[in-house]
Amino acid sequence: MGIDVDVIFKIAGVGIVVAFLHTILDQVGKKEYAQWVTLFGFIYILFMVVTIVDGLFQKIRSVFLFQ
Repeated sequence: MGIDVDVIFKIAGVGIVVAFLHTILDQVGKKEYAQWVTLFGFIYILFMVVTIVDGLFQKIRSVFLFQ
């Protein structure tokens, strides 16, 4: 189909690791570091999603021959 299951597992894996690190850092008392870890994880996943959406738009462009 369109999206690979591998990408979904990568996003879920990053989310689990970020949630684990956020929880650990929050309990240790490093709330600022926990927020930074969450922000960097969000930005990393955002770039992954942007790459997927760009591939989708390239396929749409090639279907309608807008090159």
